[in-house]
Amino acid sequence: MQNPTVQLGAHSLTTERPFFLAGPCVLENRELTFEIAGRLAELAKETETTIVFKASFDKANRSSIQGGRGIGIEQGLEWLAAVRAEFQMPVVTDVHEAAQCALVAESVDLLQIPAFLCRQTDLLVAAAKTGRAVNVKKGQFMAPWDMGNVATKLTDSGCENVMLTERGTSFGYGRLVVDMTGFRHMAATNHLVVFDATHSVQEPASRGDATGGDRTLAPVLARAAMATGSVHGFFFEVHPDPDSSPSDGANMLQIDTFPGVIDELLN
Repeated sequence: MQNPTVQLGAHSLTTERPFFLAGPCVLENRELTFEIAGRLAELAKETETTIVFKASFDKANRSSIQGGRGIGIEQGLEWLAAVRAEFQMPVVTDVHEAAQCALVAESVDLLQIPAFLCRQTDLLVAAAKTGRAVNVKKGQFMAPWDMGNVATKLTDSGCENVMLTERGTSFGYGRLVVDMTGFRHMAATNHLVVFDATHSVQEPASRGDATGGDRTLAPVLARAAMATGSVHGFFFEVHPDPDSSPSDGANMLQIDTFPGVIDELLN
């Protein structure tokens, strides 16, 4: 098996040292966006690792129609491009429709396909054709080995930089479980494998009109995933005050605790 590499501008993501995708679930305001990005940029320097800033301009998949969706694509891409330029760090955001891909690719280094959309061929092909790297989250309804077909849709459409992310599998109603043996199957596709620790501790729609979760379990699962030897990067949503976030607050990490989490995974 080869050692896959994903190139994000001047940053190389490899199997040699863990990398991280981190940031708030959704863009809320410009001041908070830059506060979080600045802290992550400093942490990347201190730990000598790559941190890709992550935030969504739109949360198209919400439990309720009353759930806040975000600031929208125009302003969102403006802020993400500004973060990328000011902090010289790679940036990732979600795309939900094929028509968004080319526009979003102008402002970010990595396009992310949400889990519920991971089999949408038109979306995958459009993302691949932008020339950007693509990260696909495994659907909660899919087996790990089925991600090989997803990756092939991208590579056959011209994408040379593919990442696959585990974010938990549906386990009955309102619960997710992480199959640690699945990481080896995903790594067998010869693409970089990421573990999304914070989304894996979600309790979908457990609050009736919103999703709950238990953020205390995210570092535990991340350490277990690291021990499998088949995970190359980690995804954490972080926030100065997670409970105030309009999306995914219950499972996001408090950003002050994040350096300790990274230290445990790197050492």
